Amino acid sequence: MDWNGRRVLVTGAGKGIGRATAVMLARRGAKVVALSRSADDLAGLAAEIACETISADLAEIGAIEAAVRPALPVDLLVNCAGTTTLQSFVTSDLAEFNRVMNVNSVAPMVLSQIVVRDWLARGIKGAIVNVSSDAARRGVVNHTAYCASKAALDAMTRVMAAELGPSGIRVNCVNPTVTLTPMGELAWSDPAKADPVKARIPLGRFLDPDEVAEAILFLLSDGASMVNGVSLPVDGGLAVS
Repeated sequence: MDWNGRRVLVTGAGKGIGRATAVMLARRGAKVVALSRSADDLAGLAAEIACETISADLAEIGAIEAAVRPALPVDLLVNCAGTTTLQSFVTSDLAEFNRVMNVNSVAPMVLSQIVVRDWLARGIKGAIVNVSSDAARRGVVNHTAYCASKAALDAMTRVMAAELGPSGIRVNCVNPTVTLTPMGELAWSDPAKADPVKARIPLGRFLDPDEVAEAILFLLSDGASMVNGVSLPVDGGLAVS
């Protein structure tokens, strides 16, 4: 996995899995372009790894292209930005549902279109990793919008892989289970909710963000040159239990 000279756009880079991915890429020689909604998070990240930064709220779909286009060209893309809301199906608010869908599903589509159009114009064979979730295949109580958004991201990834593969562009997902990020801790802080899920994981614990970042780097790398269109569980065996 030679990252020297590789320029990688990572969204959601201010916290959690996105930050872990950005730091890991930079420490292994890549040039990182970090996108986050929080300017403070970006300032802290830039002080640590000397990355380029883009401050943008991906819920504002119409503003994405103006924010991202000046950072092109890039060689690789990680769509990691994500959000959630904890509401039951019956009480789900439409505005909140649409906000989660915009950040988790629509923004990755728009970002990927911007990057891929540039790759196609230049004849670049790039790779994209979309950070999904095991919630894409499960019905998690009080996660209507989140589960729907991640299932949509998985489906879109398969279409992207089928359409872009002939141009040498690979697109894959990683699907982690509960990861100890700020968002994960918010959703899974209650032991009554967390412990039964943890008990079903054969390896007996939740994930650290670095463990997901390692899977992302593999899928981006030339070592995964024939891996295309997969949704890779990173879940300690939860999917088989």
